[in-house]
Amino acid sequence: MADTPSQDLMRYDLMAQEALKGVVRKSLEIAGKEGLPGEHHFYISFRTNAPGVQISDRLKEQYPEEITIVLQHQFWDLEVSEKGFSVHLSFNKVPERLVVPFSALLGFFDPSVQFGLQFAQNEEAVAAAPGEETVPADEPPAGEEGEPAKSGEAGGDVVSLDAFRKNK
Repeated sequence: MADTPSQDLMRYDLMAQEALKGVVRKSLEIAGKEGLPGEHHFYISFRTNAPGVQISDRLKEQYPEEITIVLQHQFWDLEVSEKGFSVHLSFNKVPERLVVPFSALLGFFDPSVQFGLQFAQNEEAVAAAPGEETVPADEPPAGEEGEPAKSGEAGGDVVSLDAFRKNK
């Protein structure tokens, strides 16, 4: 008789996901207090329909499920709390305030150092992430890249928590 792994009643997968969201929180705290050091900048993907997300009706209509924002040169009033962050960005020269709980996060990527994190949509989500919409906040200065790498194209390490989960 083959040994079957016992059920993870501790829910290490959820603990790890929360710990990695702490990396995002700390990164945003640094950016909010000190600005983005060196060439660092962030692509942050989140579910626009998640509880607690606050975006304009215009953006919600354009991106009803998810959006990727870019924090690089033009963002203001970045505030970070234990539960999430808020930031002001400009989309097509229209200023917008976004409020994003960390529970809505799908991905975080800093292309300057090829560092990325990918989060499950919920605790039962599968490893495959849906295609993402990318919306850079206004155009970066000439010579800067404006498009984030899509999943699998970054060349860096992206940590997917579902990769650590055991099949049920």
